[in-house]
Amino acid sequence: MRILTKIFFASISVAFIAVKWNSPTFEPESLRGARVLVTGASTGIGEQMAYHYARFGAQIVITARREKVLQQVVEKCLSLGAQKALYIAADMATESDPDKVVEFSLEKLGGLDYLVLNHIGPSPFSMWKGDIEHTRWLMKVNFFSYVQMAWKALPSLEQSKGSLVVVSSLLGKLAGPFTAPYTSTKFALNGFFGSLQHELAMNNSNVSLSICTLGLIDTDNAMEKVRDVIDLPAAPATEAALNIIKTGSTRQAELYYPWSTYIVTLTKDWIPAATNYIIRNAYNYIP
Repeated sequence: MRILTKIFFASISVAFIAVKWNSPTFEPESLRGARVLVTGASTGIGEQMAYHYARFGAQIVITARREKVLQQVVEKCLSLGAQKALYIAADMATESDPDKVVEFSLEKLGGLDYLVLNHIGPSPFSMWKGDIEHTRWLMKVNFFSYVQMAWKALPSLEQSKGSLVVVSSLLGKLAGPFTAPYTSTKFALNGFFGSLQHELAMNNSNVSLSICTLGLIDTDNAMEKVRDVIDLPAAPATEAALNIIKTGSTRQAELYYPWSTYIVTLTKDWIPAATNYIIRNAYNYIP
């Protein structure tokens, strides 16, 4: 048993070193004047990304559903040093809005260097009770709109040698309880954009595609859902946002944040029964 334990922790150390060692150098100046569209940017990680891009002197378009909140974020972006900051309110469950947002960004910025897809629809943190309509609606927001926006933006990103950044979740790699509709959308994201990564590379595309796998982040929405249900440390949203930006800027294929999420995805394959046991017993649940 001691030998297995040593092997396990040695593997964790090697994986950690591999993740850190393979990270290219981030050059903040490369983002000055960059034309960026960030979705889901009224709160949480998207809002923090908007502020980081602003500090780097980028030109930013942000989108979400709530216009008043977007106005406030744009004002702060301008005060932080954004060369340009604009917003467009949109509902990603509406078939025409994803295209409308990309068209607005292309018109106002003259093209795109970065498309950062980050938005998600609200979903209950509870046992699934057969709400198929909600699952179908959530798939429109969390998956189909991503595909739609990526396709609309690809010609501009190809021309600018730009980057497509997809914000996903550990729940798109490893299923957990109470999140069946949400998890299904994240698995779909990872599958589709993982396939697209191959196709872009095989076609010698100028576009880099980064898939970002996030663990528990301390956004208000996430904390409100998991409070008193799960006892796990949450990583800071502002650090998650910065790591996503660095990943897109340095054209890396993947991000795992915090780095421990990478280990969890490995243990799922190494010791699946133990991993499932740990997951189920991490929740304060009484049937």
